[in-house]
Amino acid sequence: MRVAAAQINVKLGDPDANARTVEQMLRRAAAEHADLVVFPECALSGYAFESLNEAEAVAEKIPGESSRRLSELCTELGIAAVVGLLERSDDRLYNTAIYVDATGVVALYRKTHLLCMGVDRLVSPGAKLDVFETDLGCMGMLICYDLRFPEPARVLALAGAQIILNPANLPEGAEAYASFFNRSRACENRVFLVSSNRIGIERGFTFVGRSQIVDPRGRILAEAEPARAELLIADVNLDEADVKHVTNVPGRYEFDIVRDRRPDLYDRLCRPSVDARASARATAPGIESRPGPTASTGA
Repeated sequence: MRVAAAQINVKLGDPDANARTVEQMLRRAAAEHADLVVFPECALSGYAFESLNEAEAVAEKIPGESSRRLSELCTELGIAAVVGLLERSDDRLYNTAIYVDATGVVALYRKTHLLCMGVDRLVSPGAKLDVFETDLGCMGMLICYDLRFPEPARVLALAGAQIILNPANLPEGAEAYASFFNRSRACENRVFLVSSNRIGIERGFTFVGRSQIVDPRGRILAEAEPARAELLIADVNLDEADVKHVTNVPGRYEFDIVRDRRPDLYDRLCRPSVDARASARATAPGIESRPGPTASTGA
């Protein structure tokens, strides 16, 4: 399979202009014989909205006009696309990515982890981490900040995802995603990962590019420049992601990233957040619980 990441600039609040950019990149990817193209987070809407009214003005229902047009393009070009947009559903807004092909919207993912930035301050969190089967393989989607947490990618991998598709809007200060997180999530779960970040400046946020395609060993197959619109292309064999048991030296150096886990030790992952140090002091043998240090004002 040939996958692509479309690193583009996005115009805030101008879905028509952004749709034209997406179409241009889709046509370019089709000319390069790509099977699937991943676009950035909020690629159709822009991200740095400051009010609910602003965001609602460009939000749309799914399926809707954008998904219909994307499906028509995918039919014409024989390609699939993952595109980020703002979704309106009943009285709520979501930061959403859709997987579209010739059949229409195959899957929809609503960003589950929200931070205090841009439109994420105004939308509702998603509530599902699902995988979905396509003619190309078994897919999972995460959006930008979701990837900072190891658990969502692990959930998708355990559910059978062979590739994680990650639309992103990473600003200055988030370089760790391209430097570490993309490769870590791919390697620790032995899955492919396609991260499509944007470029440009939007209301004071400078986006850092560096879109990547990563293989199950954590190797970068393709990486974009920090500040240039690019189309990354890589050929991948998704069957490689099904191999969770690795044999380096038979009987002497083997590991299995699913079998070798210790879920019996991980119950704290499912508890509400607590002061980890206070909890450790309270439960450690022979150590009395005592007040923790005064909180500092540092970030």
